[in-house]
Amino acid sequence: MKLIKLSLVTAAVMASTAAMAAEPAYQYSSDAGIIRNTTGAFVGTTKTIFNTLTNPASVSAEVGTLGYGANVGFSVNEKVELQAGWAGGDVADLFGGDFDANDVEYDVDSDFSNPYLGVQVRPAGNWFTMGGGIIVPDNDLDVTANSKNGEYKIDGVSYDAGDVGTLKGSLDHRNKLAPYVTIGFRPNITNNFGVFGEIGAAYLGKTDATVRASNPDNIVDINDSFQDVTAADVARFAERELEDEDYIEWLPIVKLGATYRF
Repeated sequence: MKLIKLSLVTAAVMASTAAMAAEPAYQYSSDAGIIRNTTGAFVGTTKTIFNTLTNPASVSAEVGTLGYGANVGFSVNEKVELQAGWAGGDVADLFGGDFDANDVEYDVDSDFSNPYLGVQVRPAGNWFTMGGGIIVPDNDLDVTANSKNGEYKIDGVSYDAGDVGTLKGSLDHRNKLAPYVTIGFRPNITNNFGVFGEIGAAYLGKTDATVRASNPDNIVDINDSFQDVTAADVARFAERELEDEDYIEWLPIVKLGATYRF
């Protein structure tokens, strides 16, 4: 995934350099707030396609629930723009840094990596946009259970936290490709600079959980009576409860950013 990030950044730099060195292929429309493609039809000749791909219409920086990142936009016509970008980093604090799975509260640490390909459409030819595309998520989500009153309550049963020890684990979403949709606004402030905001959602799919107890072989006190249940069993019960919770099966997308147009 680091290679994907590096490739995107390298592509953005090369595309930006080529765009500044070449004769501008786009014309700004202050009325519509869009970029007009002056190279002709997008599909026509190999030269036209090459010019489009090596002369991006824009580069943007963004921050939001997918993380912080950047994208490069390529204008197909005055209403449609293709985008390639990446967003990631530690975004757990954007969700409050914790969540509840029934009676257990978990602290969350995250390391997101979300390369994406998408399209932005201005259906009315103005600042209003509709977007969609595909994210290739590689998001690390580590969780730590917090005991309450010295107990973990899982599926209605209380287990002594001192016997179990610390419960730690990770969450992985099953979707390797996550479709997303957004709506937003992209007004231009000057001929070159603009801002944008988007809201929407990405479908990450069901969750696979892995939980481990720090005292896996300990026999655990259940409601003040000893039974043949180990801390490793309690960790498995916690796994099932986490998977039933489907943590951020639908990832909300909220992002803000700034754009430079060539």
